[in-house]
Amino acid sequence: MFYWLADLAPDIAALNIFRYITFRTGGAVITALLFVFLFGPRVIKSLRVRQGKGQPIRKDGPERHILQKQGTPTMGGLMILSGLAVSVLLWGNLSNPYVWVVLLLTLVYGAVGLYDDYLKVTRQSADGFPGRIKLVIETAAALAATTTIVWVGPEPLSTLLAIPFFKDFTIQLGWLFIPLGTFIIVGAGNAVNLTDGLDGLAIVPVMIAAATFGFICYLVGNALFSDYLQLHFVPGTGELAVVCGALVGAGLGFLWFNAPPALIFMGDTGSLALGGALGTIAVATKHELVLAIVGGLFMLEAVSVIVQVASFKMFGTRVFRMAPLHHHFEQKGWPESTIVIRFWIIAVVLALAGLATLKLR
Repeated sequence: MFYWLADLAPDIAALNIFRYITFRTGGAVITALLFVFLFGPRVIKSLRVRQGKGQPIRKDGPERHILQKQGTPTMGGLMILSGLAVSVLLWGNLSNPYVWVVLLLTLVYGAVGLYDDYLKVTRQSADGFPGRIKLVIETAAALAATTTIVWVGPEPLSTLLAIPFFKDFTIQLGWLFIPLGTFIIVGAGNAVNLTDGLDGLAIVPVMIAAATFGFICYLVGNALFSDYLQLHFVPGTGELAVVCGALVGAGLGFLWFNAPPALIFMGDTGSLALGGALGTIAVATKHELVLAIVGGLFMLEAVSVIVQVASFKMFGTRVFRMAPLHHHFEQKGWPESTIVIRFWIIAVVLALAGLATLKLR
C-alpha cells in the first residue's frame, strides 16, 4: 500500500523513498513488531479464556512438561500471522506475484495448523487433524504455489535447480521441478512444526533463517548484485525481502511472550505456516538447497523423528531416548534453557554457512 505513494514522487520528491526495498523492509520489521507487541496481550487473554486447559501436553513426553507447561494457551501463531499479513499489505508491492504466492501459502498453512490446534484443544488430546488429510491439503497448496512460481518465473531459470558453491553447475529439471518444489515447501513446514517443542526453540531459528533469506532475496532480485556475486538473477524476488522483514518483526514480537516461561505457544498455527513460508521463499529465489543449510536445525529435528520411527519399526530399538532431538537432550538431563540457547547457536552457525555459499563459488 505504501509502495504506491512512490507514484507521487514527481510532485513530492520525498515519497520516492518508498521505492526502496531496504526502507520498506525496515518499515515491515517495525510494523509487524509493534502490531504483535501491542495486540499480543489481548490475544493471549482471549485464548486463555476460550481454551481453558490450554494446549494438551503429550503424555509420552517429558514429565516436566506436564508439571510446568500445563494450561498454557496455544494458537499463538495467530499473533505472528496477523502481524505478518498487516505488515506485508502495508509495505509490500502488491502488484508483485511472488508476494502473493508466499503470503497466501503462509495463510493456508496457518489455517490448516489452526484447525489442528482447535481439534487438540477442544478434544484435549494430542491427536488433531488426521495426518493424511493434513498432508494432502499441505501438498495441494504447495503444488499450487510451486506451479505459480514456475509460471511467473523467467524461462529456463524457473525450472533449474542451482547447486551451492558452484558458479555454473545447475540441473535442468523441467516440469520435475514442480514436485521437488512441492516437497521442499511441505518438508519445511513440517520440519519447523517438529522443532516447536520448547519455549522459544522454533521462533528464533525461524527469524534467523528469515533474516538470512531476506538478504538473499535482496541480492537475487537485484541485477547488479546478483551479477557481481554470480548468482541467478530472479526479477521480482527482491520484494520478498519485505516479507522476510515482516516475518522477523512478527517473530520478535511473539518472542516477547514466548520467552521462558512461555505465556503462549505458537502451535501448529504458527510453526507450520512459518516453515511453509521459508520453503516457498527458497523455491522462489532458486536457493532450495541453501535452505537445507540455513534451516539445517529444522532438518536435523525432522531426520531424528524419521530415524527414530524407522529404527523402531525395523529393529524394535530406538536410536534416541525420545524424538524430536530436543526431547532426547531433555531426557539426558539438559536444562531447557541450555538446549534452546545451544540450538540457537547452531542456527546462527548454519545461517553463516548458508551465506558463505553466496561468495564461495
